[in-house]
Amino acid sequence: MKCPECGKWNRATFPTCQFCGAKLEHDNNEPEWRKALKDDQKGKEYIRVDEEGEAEVTPDPRDTLAREMAELKLRKAAGSRMQRRMREEGAERGAAPSGMTVQTENRGSTFWDFSDDPSTTLHETKRHRHSQDNAGTGKTYRVNSGTDEFSASSRSYEPMWNESEMSASWQLPQLPTDKHLTTKLPSRRRGMRHIITALVILLCVSVVGLGVYLGVQLYTGHQQAVKEKNAAIVTASMKNDLAAHTIMIPGQDGQQIYISELHTSYIVSGGFATIVVEDHIWYETFETLLDDTMTVTLTPYLKTASGKQQPLDPITYDINIPLSPITLVTPSVNWTEVSTAMYTIELVVRPGSKVTINGENFSDIVNNETGAFSYNATVQPNGDNDFVIKCRSQYCRESEMTVTLYRAPQEIPLDLSPDTPNSTSDDSPQIVCSTVPGATVNVLSPHSDLNITYVDSTGEFSFYAMFDHIGYNTITITAEMPGKKTSVVNHDVYYVPNRPTYTVKAWPTSEAEYAELLSNLQMRADRQQVYVVTGELAYFVSEKPQMAVFYCDQEGQTRPVLLENFSSITWKEGTYYRIYADVYGSYNGMPWLCARYTYDY
Repeated sequence: MKCPECGKWNRATFPTCQFCGAKLEHDNNEPEWRKALKDDQKGKEYIRVDEEGEAEVTPDPRDTLAREMAELKLRKAAGSRMQRRMREEGAERGAAPSGMTVQTENRGSTFWDFSDDPSTTLHETKRHRHSQDNAGTGKTYRVNSGTDEFSASSRSYEPMWNESEMSASWQLPQLPTDKHLTTKLPSRRRGMRHIITALVILLCVSVVGLGVYLGVQLYTGHQQAVKEKNAAIVTASMKNDLAAHTIMIPGQDGQQIYISELHTSYIVSGGFATIVVEDHIWYETFETLLDDTMTVTLTPYLKTASGKQQPLDPITYDINIPLSPITLVTPSVNWTEVSTAMYTIELVVRPGSKVTINGENFSDIVNNETGAFSYNATVQPNGDNDFVIKCRSQYCRESEMTVTLYRAPQEIPLDLSPDTPNSTSDDSPQIVCSTVPGATVNVLSPHSDLNITYVDSTGEFSFYAMFDHIGYNTITITAEMPGKKTSVVNHDVYYVPNRPTYTVKAWPTSEAEYAELLSNLQMRADRQQVYVVTGELAYFVSEKPQMAVFYCDQEGQTRPVLLENFSSITWKEGTYYRIYADVYGSYNGMPWLCARYTYDY
């Protein structure tokens, strides 16, 4: 902006003149010449919308190209001005002009020998030519810089300007002393040409190899996608409440697909032929021991219009083979110690199962409705007696279980009668035993009326056992003979009075009785006092054996007791019961009772 006072120019942003301090008047209106410029005008734009509806705004590529060409032209002009200025500055300092070009012509081997004097200039440089036969052509160099040029050959040196002008304008750079610079441009250029050619060939081979690799991968991926698209779909399912698999084979509607293993044809509908195959058809006829899984294969064929069968890809999948169910009831564990020569093993299997014990078939005694199975095992007094039980149910693989009954070895045979009870409601049952005639027998547990009349003749004797508490009572008898080890037999009998006798003795678990029970818990346990507990099963402490907490109040929040299930009914959480139980002890500050009889509330 021009100052109105002094007439000097200032920046448009200055509020006052920087020379005289006069106030500058700014015109905020945009000048007319700026409106005529087209730099601020926005170029054309294209709006592109893809398949998903996404819009993208891009400028016109022609506008971009025109702008880049204008910028390139400006940069080129600025570069020319800078080069011209640099050459002028180099000439003033005596350096060689930049931008000169060198043209070569082959005329034999030539090298330049520069003088050791650092002040040597171009016109003082000596040229030497070395040749074995001092013949042949040399090499000519022409150096162009502006309008000046010179040429040098192996035979002559012809400057294009006089030496005085050259010395005044510029000089060659100084070279290290005591060294010669040898130039063999043709051989170096030829070596570079070979390297570049090799690199180009290697690049071409790499590009071709990459193209072949990508083509193979693309073709393989396409073939794999086609194969997966035409592959059958196999899923696990159920048929007639049995495990099965559903196979869906793709095809065109109306086509027929024949399965050779099933001897059946299926019609394609909705793009698939749907086949449901039960798993058991693959292994139900096998008699050998099977694994838990099995790999099966279906072979489909496509029936053509001419009646021919075109084979399709085989369908392979894995199936699981369930284990035949078997539950051991008596004894409760696989190893137990017994005292009788006869012991009953009780099992529960699936109705219709095939059951063998030590290789002997007992399938005919399996209950057809409940699957209950009882076997009277003969136990010898020689330690472990193993009983291998095998069960094969329909549509299942064979399961195996070993039950071991241990009976202590005896030098003097001593046996309880096979009908000796394991549980009873009689507090004084009769026990019949047998031993070697002439042996001395003794009964060490509470008993009455010991009869040994026939011990010396037949070895039989009997007595009445006396059970003094509810629960398990142990009967102990011995047999002695001179010179032999005494035989000892222990037999446990679970004693619970019958329902009328037991339940009539029950006390309620009201608030007063519950407080009294807590105050005299040990005394009530010693007397095995019977209580009746009515309420909802709150939660289990143990599943086997069943031990659960009940609350005796109506709201189910106070007066907790722990009950251990010795009854014949299996408890369920959240169910109301009326239970008769006798006191056993304490558990975490609450009474612990043994439940003998359970009734639904």
